[in-house]
Amino acid sequence: MCLCGGLAEDNARIILLAVVLAAYMLAGAALFQRLESDFEIRQATEFWRVYHAFRKHHLRGNPLALQRLHELLYAYGNASATGIINKRRRWDFPGSFHFVGTIVSTIGYGSTAPQTTAGKAAVVLYGFFGCSGGILFFNLFLERIITLLAWILRSWHVRRLRRRLRKTTLTSRRIPKPSSTQRCSLPDILDDDDDHVNLDQWKPSVYWVMFYLSVTSCIIACCAAALYAPLEGWNYFDALYFAFVSFTTIGFGDFVSTQQPNYPYVHWYRFTNFVFLVMGCCCIYSLLNVTSIVIKQGLNYVIHKLQYGNRNVAAPYLPRRQSSVSTVYYSKRRPNRLVGRDSIRAQDNSETPRRMSGELVSMKEFLSANKVPLAVMQKQLYDAAQKQKSGGSLAATPNHQVLKPGAVGPLAIASEKFESKSTINR
Repeated sequence: MCLCGGLAEDNARIILLAVVLAAYMLAGAALFQRLESDFEIRQATEFWRVYHAFRKHHLRGNPLALQRLHELLYAYGNASATGIINKRRRWDFPGSFHFVGTIVSTIGYGSTAPQTTAGKAAVVLYGFFGCSGGILFFNLFLERIITLLAWILRSWHVRRLRRRLRKTTLTSRRIPKPSSTQRCSLPDILDDDDDHVNLDQWKPSVYWVMFYLSVTSCIIACCAAALYAPLEGWNYFDALYFAFVSFTTIGFGDFVSTQQPNYPYVHWYRFTNFVFLVMGCCCIYSLLNVTSIVIKQGLNYVIHKLQYGNRNVAAPYLPRRQSSVSTVYYSKRRPNRLVGRDSIRAQDNSETPRRMSGELVSMKEFLSANKVPLAVMQKQLYDAAQKQKSGGSLAATPNHQVLKPGAVGPLAIASEKFESKSTINR
């Protein structure tokens, strides 16, 4: 089955994603309507019951008093919504710092908003550069947290591989009890440092990175909720809900921290609240981008099924795996074998070697200072602008990579770390 008469895979992916998102939104609308509609009706009924009871007992046949009551309710609602009453000052220095923090992090609770024309004009200019810097910070954090997790997973893999190699070698030679003299006959890799072990072909799974980011985000959210619940007077689930809404930068504004007039240890609480918001936003931002890669792989699988059906055709983004033990062992014993493969791979694409779907790039690319995806992205954008200005073509030398869909932005950063080359370029 063809993809809509030869539709390009990039276009097929975005159409499929739009359909899936539309169905997801329709299902969510039906879900929340069922969960919240009855409660909304009960709240409205209770308000009108109290209103009519007050009017019946205190405002009988007095139109002027009724008009003043409406004015009072209107003024009280506005004052409560803008935080003028029953809350701390909005525009002292701590309150203003909290406000600009919601701008830079793109949370935007709505509990604090400028009322003057000059303030609204300042938000437009300040928010433009603030949001740009905040997004850049999140992207740089995304790169470094994935690099750290990859380094940890690689270290664990090296230790497991050493134990497995030692056990396999001793078992194959049927040595009942290793001695000090027999230790020297083990593979050379067991005597090397981690930095000298050739694991360039091994890549940690994207799903393990997603799992560890999920665990880290849950730990931060639970610790933050344990702080918010007693100090804000919320129950623990409400505090956990606030942490999620804040860390994902949704920011409904129904719950906002540090808004009460008084707190114990108020300065420490504000500082800790700021730290939790920064750490939570960074971790959740990284987790969301990693999860988007998993969703993209699912879309690629669906497109592959639509294109090939049930035919036994290997997916272009699912290359054959190579044994970790054989890769490391033969890289030490028979280097010429791997050199030949590398030369073939270098002829196919001198810029980027073939990668495995659902896995990270090699540790050389992770730890290489001049392979930062953001720098590549900026260079691509610059080269594209120069080519368009000169009327040239982008598909030139290996040093000038072609801009393709998904080649820029946070998805490109995560894709550069995880996906195979064929998946990224499609």
